[in-house]
Amino acid sequence: MAALGWLTRHRRPATARSVLAGEASAEAARKTSAALETQERGTDLPGLPVEPVFPVQGDVRAAAFFDLDNTVMQGAAIFHFGRGLYKRNFFQRRELARFAWQQAWFRLAGVEDPEHMQDARDSALSIVKGHRVSELMSIGEEIYDEYLADRIWPGTRALAQAHLDAGQKVWLVTAAPVETATIIARRLGLTGALGTVAESVDGVYTGKLVGEPLHGPAKAEAVRALAGAEGLDLDRCAAYSDSHNDIPMLSLVGHPYAINPDTKLRKHARSLEWRLRDYRTGRKAAKVGIPAAAGVGALAGGTAAAVALHRRRR
Repeated sequence: MAALGWLTRHRRPATARSVLAGEASAEAARKTSAALETQERGTDLPGLPVEPVFPVQGDVRAAAFFDLDNTVMQGAAIFHFGRGLYKRNFFQRRELARFAWQQAWFRLAGVEDPEHMQDARDSALSIVKGHRVSELMSIGEEIYDEYLADRIWPGTRALAQAHLDAGQKVWLVTAAPVETATIIARRLGLTGALGTVAESVDGVYTGKLVGEPLHGPAKAEAVRALAGAEGLDLDRCAAYSDSHNDIPMLSLVGHPYAINPDTKLRKHARSLEWRLRDYRTGRKAAKVGIPAAAGVGALAGGTAAAVALHRRRR
């Protein structure tokens, strides 16, 4: 297929850190998925219209993989997680302003820049170092209700539900911390999540990563590792993303979708006749990959949010 041809020509050799990150994420995903099977899953958006999906119903060797930021939800999950930690006195105003700028840049650019995303995760790692994993999981549940629940794209959620209704497993694949991603997956009733794995010893974060952030090639390695462990046929699987950074992941599967695509992904998807969905409002989104009203207001809004939170704390 055309996608495999592109992958053969353009795939960079996976670094040891990418492979390590992917394998660690897959292992964590399978463990948390098993735990989720014993818990009541959320149904945050019931009654959604079901859009057609192409993998065969009842095909146990098929699954769906969804990017998170700007694909399943508006904006970056790690930014809103940072807001929640700030509210709980984990760090000071200057760090929140930094998170606000990173979110504003994300909205203005409409894509994930590896340096900005790495900077955001370095900030988060320094903040959670020394805290217990269980503590962050508990706080993450509260943060989902406060900041994330209202930012889920109903259209993408409907696509995920269609896969679930067909008897297939559905996984989030994100550079966000695996704990945060797992919470979101559970609350949406999904199977589980592949995410960045932060090192912990005896249940306490060390401030280091296992491998590297689950971004770009590392996402593809995680999907590959999980598919192998789960006995999936990637040609029968589907993947969904907004970012050209995820072309390696999209190119692994037989049914790639571009959701709210950035300019590079839109062009690439059209050249290979991949299916596209755009749930944003305003045609400016198609041009520059952001909501029509974002613009300079995103930066102003992020800074205003930081200032407002600081004032309420006085």
